[in-house]
Amino acid sequence: MTESNFTHRGGTLAAGDISAGEWQVRRDLAACYRLCALRHWDDLVYTHISAAVPDEPGRFLINPFGYRFDEICASNLVKIDLQGNIIGDHDYRINVTGFAIHAAVHAARPDAHCVMHLHNVNGIAVGAQEAGLLPLSQHALRFYGQIGYHAYEGLALSVNEQQRLVDRLGSYPAMLLRNHGTLICGRTIAEAFVLMDTLDKACEVQLKAQSGGASLLMPDADTCARTHRELLADGSPEGALEWPALLRQLDQLSPTYTN
Repeated sequence: MTESNFTHRGGTLAAGDISAGEWQVRRDLAACYRLCALRHWDDLVYTHISAAVPDEPGRFLINPFGYRFDEICASNLVKIDLQGNIIGDHDYRINVTGFAIHAAVHAARPDAHCVMHLHNVNGIAVGAQEAGLLPLSQHALRFYGQIGYHAYEGLALSVNEQQRLVDRLGSYPAMLLRNHGTLICGRTIAEAFVLMDTLDKACEVQLKAQSGGASLLMPDADTCARTHRELLADGSPEGALEWPALLRQLDQLSPTYTN
């Protein structure tokens, strides 16, 4: 690894203590947090984005509790296990309750290398509608037949609710948590961010279309299904083209994410 040492408040972690693969995930995950902040998807110091650590099964990176999304950088992400135990010696803490959703999804979905759970306003508003996400836009058609719904059960996520949540999520890439927020599973951090961006836009379009008061036009089922297949293309992880462009934007607006 070519990166210099970085410092936790509890001590200095030498460059030799972290693999090149983990450092890349740290940079990408920090970028994801900063990009969410730029889009106003953050909720003060709440909600989380987690990512699996390469070659370390059962270990993940997440934001330190009490930090804004725009404060997250590669070096202050916290490594934890599925039980929320912190790996390493430093003074950061995490929101164990907040990680419960992520832990359940990571355990059930080995393909979900990145799990995003946000309280973005558009997603909460559409999730509060009985019909959920409607096929009103091309953005929405990305999730045609591939989005789950989980009813609101309160703040604490019990073991039984965790099972209900992952059962309803199934193999879908997205979920609307009723009256609560959004959930995205990505095979890469880039894919998770691009899917969240697509879902947020789909929800925003729906809310604006509904606010007009006129009858809504929706494509027929065959067109929706065909367009969905076309949007998936070859099935490879999405975001490969968009991510470098997003990082260039971040390098201009919020470059300290790499620290």
